[in-house]
Amino acid sequence: MTAATHSTLFPQVPDSADAVLAGLDPEQREVATALHGPVCVLAGAGTGKTRAITHRIAYGVRAGILQPASVLAVTFTNRAAGEMRGRLRQLGASGVQARTFHSAALRQLQFFWPKAVGGSLPRIVDRKIKIVADAAAASRIRLDRNELRDVTSEIEWSKVTQTVPSDYAAAAAKSGRLIPRDAAEIAQIYGAYEDLKRERSVIDFEDVLLLAVGILQDRHDIADQVRAQYQHFVVDEYQDVSPLQQRLLELWLGDRDSLCVVGDASQTIYSFTGATPDHLLNFRTRHPGATVVKLVRDYRSTPQVVHLANGLLSQARGRAADHRLELISQRDAGAEPVYTEYADEPAEAEGAARRIRALIADGVPASEIAVLFRTNSQSEIYEQALADAGVPYQLRGAERFFERTEVREAGAALRGAARFGGNDSLLDDVIDLPSQVRAVLSTKGWTTQPPAGSGAARDRWESLAALVRLAEDFAGAKPDATLSDLVGELDERASAQHAPTVEGVTLASLHAAKGLEWDAVFLVGLAEGMMPITYAKTDEQIEEERRLLYVGVTRARLHLSLSWALSRSPGGRAGRRPSRFLDGLRPGSGAGAGARAAGGGPGGVERGSGGVESGGAKSRRRTSRSPARCRVCGRTLTDAGEMKLMRCEDCPSDMDEGLYERLREWRSGQAELLGQPAYCVFTDKTLIAIAEVAPDEEGELARIPGVGVRKLNRFGSDVLAICAGGDPVRGADGN
Repeated sequence: MTAATHSTLFPQVPDSADAVLAGLDPEQREVATALHGPVCVLAGAGTGKTRAITHRIAYGVRAGILQPASVLAVTFTNRAAGEMRGRLRQLGASGVQARTFHSAALRQLQFFWPKAVGGSLPRIVDRKIKIVADAAAASRIRLDRNELRDVTSEIEWSKVTQTVPSDYAAAAAKSGRLIPRDAAEIAQIYGAYEDLKRERSVIDFEDVLLLAVGILQDRHDIADQVRAQYQHFVVDEYQDVSPLQQRLLELWLGDRDSLCVVGDASQTIYSFTGATPDHLLNFRTRHPGATVVKLVRDYRSTPQVVHLANGLLSQARGRAADHRLELISQRDAGAEPVYTEYADEPAEAEGAARRIRALIADGVPASEIAVLFRTNSQSEIYEQALADAGVPYQLRGAERFFERTEVREAGAALRGAARFGGNDSLLDDVIDLPSQVRAVLSTKGWTTQPPAGSGAARDRWESLAALVRLAEDFAGAKPDATLSDLVGELDERASAQHAPTVEGVTLASLHAAKGLEWDAVFLVGLAEGMMPITYAKTDEQIEEERRLLYVGVTRARLHLSLSWALSRSPGGRAGRRPSRFLDGLRPGSGAGAGARAAGGGPGGVERGSGGVESGGAKSRRRTSRSPARCRVCGRTLTDAGEMKLMRCEDCPSDMDEGLYERLREWRSGQAELLGQPAYCVFTDKTLIAIAEVAPDEEGELARIPGVGVRKLNRFGSDVLAICAGGDPVRGADGN
């Protein structure tokens, strides 16, 4: 069983609850069927966590265990929430609320504000930086543009960590934050900012959570009403929860434990915003009866990419590193990661553009290629290099697809054609849906061939081309679909922010790339001072930089390129060195900091105690089930026969034929002495595995599936003697 990375855009809705479980691997199935009590899913990169939790919700709904309206699934971005809603719809579980923390809190605030406070909810400011500037002026503190932005970030951090102005200085010192101004000055601006908001009757983004927490804490009747509505909670990306979000979650839950959290401490990269993995790492402490499922089968990346990712984390330190997961690739072997050193940054950008052109020429779609960098300021040089190479690109974090002018105009045109198409001569000679869409969008600038070069004209064409491709996929999945059906699909996608794919190489920061994946990834600018960033000073900050690079590495499915430049500009002093994180990993860099066993251990399931045993005894010992791996290619094995062989059936065998025949002859004799069938001694698969491994000591023999303690004690000496080329040393009775 596999969890495919790619799926059709319009899959058939499963026809039953059991059909929802089809195609899940054993650990994903454990997640999907663990519908009661607290559940913690530790999910490594590329292991299908979204697949697991959406199938969990859908299975619960389709089996009648969960009522759709009683489920609240929360995550951290509108895109992730939209993707979750889209997947649930495809699984036949419409009606489930999938929102960000802020969206869910805002909706509750808007509903309960008249009852709790009276009147209308204050206006939410789009950009708080103007009020921060006014607060600084009122405090007679001059801030330049960068300081203004940084002080605004400090205020945001303070609010999500529930730090009031009077406590800011102590809290910032305790957390080791690098602050842009004197702490007392920031606290003064923070206090003035809060005063100005009250005077102007406005609230900010963080106030939405703070006010929701305040109302639920103070008004038990409202809290009871919310808890009556939502009885089952799922939290994605739990490693990124802030103290304020955790408090809101606790108030939603009350004294119940119907909670499923999903996260990976090794992907904690937002601690500067107040996020902390402590809630994830302490989950079992807070919920002793929790079921913990570890997902380590990586369906996204090749073994070569996964090996680099595991190696990167093997050198990590700190609490998150102690709980990391060692990924096991489920894909076929691919190309080794490419490491390239350039003389300067322009040469690095041009080199990346050349390699990208070559990949596109080899058939890799531009939309399946990404260039990832540490800071947004690095983007411009790659934009120029790609434009010079004639390669289309798009900036991640730019305007949302459905908010683009050309997309809104195209939507209006398609809606009009769907309503009045019978009277439109433009559609007289076209019958099928894709042809109708192409005809309508041709009036908005779509052509069969893209315009030359890059820029606004190319961006507009790419948006329209994405709609054309979506129409083609939609018609392929639903042959009887009409233009009105397509318009309905676009409306649902716009509501869910489920944008179609735009052809163009993605340029993005490593932070913005979280949650995304591409066939080919170029990690650029990997020099000391940029990775880790120069202002990362403490051990915790350095480790977060390492995790950020890990996130970048695990975005790649097939091709991974890592590069750095020795100087910033041509002719500059070549004083830079590659990132310390690559020491011991890139060829020729010598030994690294030393690999350690993965702290998080293998994948599998740990059952909670379900309570405390009588007499105050500790909870029952948990059991862990680790996946068996092919000793040839490293893949996880799920077939019982392959597990016995310790390799995939189609992987090459290095069996000693002579040894195998001697073992078979010995087995026949033992079976005759025991009066039992031969397979009761050892099965054929176990004999093959023994003949392939040819163990020379007891521990090695014991690791072969099918050789348990009883058989080891009974037959071990004989088997080891035969493997060593000798004769059996004792009979069937063990004497």
